[in-house]
Amino acid sequence: MKLICEVNEDIQYVTEAVEEGGKKNYFIEGIFMQGDIKNRNGRMYPSGVIAKEAARYTKEFVNKKRAFGELGHPDGPTINLDRVSHMITSLKQEGSNFVGKAKVMDTPMGKVVKSLMDEGATLGVSSRGMGSLKQNKMGIMEVQNDFMLATAGDIVADPSAPNAFVKGVMEGMEWIYDVASGSWRAQEQIEEMAKEMKTLSPKQLEENKLTLFKRYLNTI
Repeated sequence: MKLICEVNEDIQYVTEAVEEGGKKNYFIEGIFMQGDIKNRNGRMYPSGVIAKEAARYTKEFVNKKRAFGELGHPDGPTINLDRVSHMITSLKQEGSNFVGKAKVMDTPMGKVVKSLMDEGATLGVSSRGMGSLKQNKMGIMEVQNDFMLATAGDIVADPSAPNAFVKGVMEGMEWIYDVASGSWRAQEQIEEMAKEMKTLSPKQLEENKLTLFKRYLNTI
């Protein structure tokens, strides 16, 4: 299974004042996922696939207040609690759209998000999940029925990864679900390469990307 991330930028900010002390609660809401259309990443999610997974995610995570999202682009499907910025409070289907709402938490990363919202920054939401892809009759890569959400939305400031190759390696990484531990683990060789790439400066990455790309090809 592969890590699949999709970004939606049309997100609204909502603040609700709390009577005691005039403290504000911060929320983001909007379309978190879309079905039955080819997105800008060239992929399509059948609404039925999202609906089934959204129902499971809501039952097992949202309703139990375990549906967290992070600030930024994580490298894999695991939720990193030290980077959690918000908690998803609802995820509902409206036609082919899946509309979500999330409360920004008072964590260190949540405080960063609140500050960005106060300053009028433009933020987006990136869903993160695991699944396989198969080309359909229209030539579009279609997400299959094994799709599993890691989170319905991380908060991102720049929807476009700074380096397409880096993003390709991250999303091209093969992940295996370890039933015994209940966690995801990455294919070891690509995971090591991804960690190495993160240590390089933009200049070093540019100088070494051909060598890194050849190494990547040898792993697939």
